[in-house]
Amino acid sequence: MEDFRTDEADEAISSTELTVSELVMPDQLFILPTIERPFFPAQVSPVIIEEKPWLRTVRMILKQSDKLAGLLQVKTKNLGHTRSPRIDDFYDFGCVIKVHNPIKSEGSIQFIAEGIRRFHVQKWLSEKIPYKVLADYPNEVSPKKEERIRAYSMAIMNTIKDLVKLNPLYTEELKFFLERFTPSDPSSLTDFAVSLTSANQRELQDVLESLHIQRRMEKTLVLLKKELDVAKLQVEIRGQVDETISTQQRKFFLREQLKVIQRELGIAKDDRSADLDLFRSRLEGLKLSAEAAQRVDQEMNKLSMLELGSPEYAVTRNYLDWVTQLPWGHQVRDKLGLQRARRILNEDHYGLDDVKDRITEFLAVAALKGEVQGAILLLVGPPGVGKTSLGRSVARVLGRPFYRFSVGGMRDEAEIKGHRRTYIGAMPGKMAEALKHTGVDNPVIMLDEIDKMGASYQGDPASALLEVLDPEQNVEFLDHYLDLRLDLSHVLFICTANQTDTIPQALLDRMEEIRLSGYILEEKLNIAKQYLLPRQLKMAGLKSSQFTVTDAAMRQLIDGYAREAGVRGLEKQIKKLIRKCAVEVVRGKQKRLGINGRNLHKYLGVPIFDKESSIEGVGVVTGLAWTSMGGAILPIEARRLFSDKPGYKITGNVGEVMQESAEIALSFANAFMGVKDDFFQTACIHIHVPEGAVPKDGPSAGITLATALLSLAYGKKVPSRLAMTGELTLTGQVFPVGGIREKIVAARRAHIRKILMPAKNKNDFEELPAYLREGLTVHFVSNYQQVHDIVFD
Repeated sequence: MEDFRTDEADEAISSTELTVSELVMPDQLFILPTIERPFFPAQVSPVIIEEKPWLRTVRMILKQSDKLAGLLQVKTKNLGHTRSPRIDDFYDFGCVIKVHNPIKSEGSIQFIAEGIRRFHVQKWLSEKIPYKVLADYPNEVSPKKEERIRAYSMAIMNTIKDLVKLNPLYTEELKFFLERFTPSDPSSLTDFAVSLTSANQRELQDVLESLHIQRRMEKTLVLLKKELDVAKLQVEIRGQVDETISTQQRKFFLREQLKVIQRELGIAKDDRSADLDLFRSRLEGLKLSAEAAQRVDQEMNKLSMLELGSPEYAVTRNYLDWVTQLPWGHQVRDKLGLQRARRILNEDHYGLDDVKDRITEFLAVAALKGEVQGAILLLVGPPGVGKTSLGRSVARVLGRPFYRFSVGGMRDEAEIKGHRRTYIGAMPGKMAEALKHTGVDNPVIMLDEIDKMGASYQGDPASALLEVLDPEQNVEFLDHYLDLRLDLSHVLFICTANQTDTIPQALLDRMEEIRLSGYILEEKLNIAKQYLLPRQLKMAGLKSSQFTVTDAAMRQLIDGYAREAGVRGLEKQIKKLIRKCAVEVVRGKQKRLGINGRNLHKYLGVPIFDKESSIEGVGVVTGLAWTSMGGAILPIEARRLFSDKPGYKITGNVGEVMQESAEIALSFANAFMGVKDDFFQTACIHIHVPEGAVPKDGPSAGITLATALLSLAYGKKVPSRLAMTGELTLTGQVFPVGGIREKIVAARRAHIRKILMPAKNKNDFEELPAYLREGLTVHFVSNYQQVHDIVFD
């Protein structure tokens, strides 16, 4: 704190000093701002301004012998917090003040302002701080009828007396005014009276600019009447509050007396009192619903009357323990910046640009609304592609707490909706547990493995989730244990699944599906270098200089040991290599270990996967399949058997739909050959789909089966490095299929560059990233004749 007054400056303001004398008003005035409300001539009050822009102005004012300045109201209240006011930000009418006792403290200047008289800005002499203006001093207009002025003065004085009775704080200000002015001065009385009100800035400025005494008194009297009405209302409210507090204090004293009596009689229940105090302290600041508040009061009264040793006491205490730990009305503010969101997603995940774009679009919509509400996302993809970690990243983007639980194998609907309080050991459901654990009403809750829920005699969890995952219903989600309505509408639900076939359609309709496909070799290589390898080195306590893997070795590792759609297998193999390195370092044999293409098999052994390639030969065609583990190539073999009985058989652990596809393909091929060729009428054909231990099903192998049969009939080989997918009808139409991205990834992994697919899947293919489409020759076919022309001609 710095007192920068000059020696001549006033040390204090006494009543005699504040008497308005006949001062000579200067033609030019330095300008200071007032932010909250205008200043009036009859007013004496502290003024606080910012130090940085106005210090120089204050010093120049203090150098003047009269220490006079102009105080002008700034039009916008919050302007002073953003920038310094410009000349067009001020009103033209203000008050000449005398500056007393200026003190500089903590970035601001405080002084006592003594109002002298009104002034009007005739011209601005400077456009930058310190502001200086050419001022004129308009004369006040007094009416001829003094009786009206006297009547208005009496009305104002009576209103001020009424205000003083209701609010004693006005007494000191009135006393201060009477020491400086006489009530017979209508102008000073009016300015003093209006300064007592809490009117808004525009109303006060209007009074300041009123030069006609009677009109000014009329406006002031209206504002005083409003202030009097507000003061009366405050007194009434204060009385009601005091009455309520008195009742509460009476109950408090009675409870304290009861505790003393119980303590004297030896029946005090300290544990019960401690429990009740704990629950009451938890409820402070929570916004319970009316239903919840009533239930809590009932349970608290019940708890205060129960014996500590009774089973009902434990049940009631456990119930209150749960209810008071729920975050009633407590939420965290969402962070919806799109650039920040993209940066975080890129930090946590490589690739997945289409998924990141979808999440960014979701956040953009939420930013327009101002909140994320009623959203249920479903991430579908093979294991290990980053569904769970993507959910964590979304929570990190929004700045919300994250809670995850798996519903895979769940068979009891009470896990979702809670057990009823009919027996000892009942518990709330997972939704209430998630809110309690996160401590907010709007967390990110992940329901993992939602496609693997079961059902039993105890109920169907999938049906229970219909209420949870419906934005129209979950605003009043009923937990059976709490028997209270919980608002889940602010929760962001993220579900994960490997496939959607096992999810009930009614549940699937409530979720917005986002698909995550498997990674190709180049993507896995970058993920391993940027994420997996540094993380595993840190976990093992090794430095990056102690363990290196060449790109060639990493490619071999991915292709030979970790070919699945996700990266979990890849991370396991990297962990295995690092463990080998740790053994070498601890034994002292080597200080660092370098892995390359020549010594990779030494540490990992024989590759798990052979080089994936298509099988070639007459009657052999490569198809493309989708599985819950990602995409895969599906070679189909057809051979003619030496048998007198015509017909066919199919092997390879195929499902019913694929068996029907084989029958359709055989019938179509027979009709396609025509009546002149009786090959299929006389031949016994065996169709086999390799890797018999792996279940296979679906209609997408239709054109592949037909092509294998025709290749067998013609005795022609199908061109190498060619694969196809598509459903075939008896009339030769080719229908669209699903899993295009996964199938393209599988084809690239097997170095297949020529692909046939249904024409109606063209949009699906064109939506793929450019790096997946690059280098592929894709033929879009709508009937089998086009397939035949491409393959055999």
